[in-house]
Amino acid sequence: MGQDNQGRRRERRGLVRTLPLEGVKVLDVCQVMAGPYACMLLGDLGADVIKVEPPGGGDQTRGAMGFKKKGGDSLGFLDMNRNKRSIALNLKSKAGRDVLIALAKDADILIE
Repeated sequence: MGQDNQGRRRERRGLVRTLPLEGVKVLDVCQVMAGPYACMLLGDLGADVIKVEPPGGGDQTRGAMGFKKKGGDSLGFLDMNRNKRSIALNLKSKAGRDVLIALAKDADILIE
C-alpha cells in the first residue's frame, strides 16, 4: 500500500481511495490536549489541518509530553500534531491577527 507525499491517498492494486475528510480545511488554534487531539483525528481522516502557534516556543506541549527528540520537541507533541502544517503567529500584533482572519475565512472548521 503506497502513500503520496502528504499521506492523503492510499493506493492498492492501481485503485486510489481518498480519505473521508479530504478537501476539508481545519484551522487548529488549540494547545495542550483536547483540541489538538480532535484536530489530529481530523488530519488522520484526510483534513488539511493548519496549527497556529505563538512565536518563540510554540505550543506549550512541545517540551512537556514524554521523551524529547533531539531538537527539543517531545514525542507526544510530534504524535499529537501529525498530519498538520503549522504557522507561528503573534496574535498580539495586527499583522498576526490579519493572517489568522484570512486563514479562518478560508477554513471550513476552526477549533480553539
